Amino acid sequence: MRCTSLVGALALAASGAHALLRFSLVNPGAAPSPHLHQIVGGNAFNISMDPKTPPPQVASCTTCTFAEDFSNYWTAVLFFKARNGSYHRVPQKPNVGFEQANGGMTIYYTPYVGNTKSNVTAFQPGFRMLVGQQGFRTKAQASQFRQLTYTCLKDPMTRSGETMDFPTGPCKAGIMANVRFPTCWDGKNLDSPDHMAHVAYPSSGTFETNGPCPATHPVKIPQLFYEVVWDTTKFNDKALWPADGSQPFVWSQGDATGFGTHGDYVFGWKDNALQKAMDANCASCPQLKTQTIAVGNKCSRGEQVKEPVDGWLDALPGGAM
Repeated sequence: MRCTSLVGALALAASGAHALLRFSLVNPGAAPSPHLHQIVGGNAFNISMDPKTPPPQVASCTTCTFAEDFSNYWTAVLFFKARNGSYHRVPQKPNVGFEQANGGMTIYYTPYVGNTKSNVTAFQPGFRMLVGQQGFRTKAQASQFRQLTYTCLKDPMTRSGETMDFPTGPCKAGIMANVRFPTCWDGKNLDSPDHMAHVAYPSSGTFETNGPCPATHPVKIPQLFYEVVWDTTKFNDKALWPADGSQPFVWSQGDATGFGTHGDYVFGWKDNALQKAMDANCASCPQLKTQTIAVGNKCSRGEQVKEPVDGWLDALPGGAM
């Protein structure tokens, strides 16, 4: 299996969600949580997600292409809402460079950008974070998060024209959800009650412009970035869309605006493998152990949801509105 680079980033593919589930960082121990998620990475995830049990200690496999990465990566699940009010789960497709994966995500860890070297501290055992708010429905609300966007793909290589809300028209090659996490850490807390307060954005500029971290969060951490490609092409027939022509896609928590996009992360790299990769600023990273896409595709715990999630549904799983 090969990894591709993005501006000097460590890139890995995590094959298709080895579970569709209804629990998350926001609802630990709750079975089920209010809405459907997909999860990729190591197979040690469970309802409690106990931070005292590092994933590498209990995981037996990972869907990621770097074999030492047992982290877990979550997003909500995308649905199409037809004109008649029924819902259908939107499938995913693999990103460019990882075509043999079973959908999934492309995940980037970027230590620094361009020619300006800025040492970063890798995430530590027990670290976890969340970006985005599932209940947001306006641009003003969503603006507190930077770079949670969508790309209407004209072709698989489209990387321009990002928007904060769902695209308003059919996308020839699908919709890419872009989830970028904050890049500054307080250096003390591995988590916080809202799973966000222990991390922050640069005080000025952006990670890409090497913006400085605020005094409250002085430790620079890698930019964690998910690309998730949703294959919306089978739903491009506007005869299926709402009669008023409005866009028809909705997140599993009931968000039809796109402003409620969110991502969860639980660190699970083995030993100091991630720090070595960040120090080397490598893309293919010969310092790390890899596995083939075929091996990653075999890592699965199966769907954890005890209700219909495929085919045409009268309502979203969990009854989200």
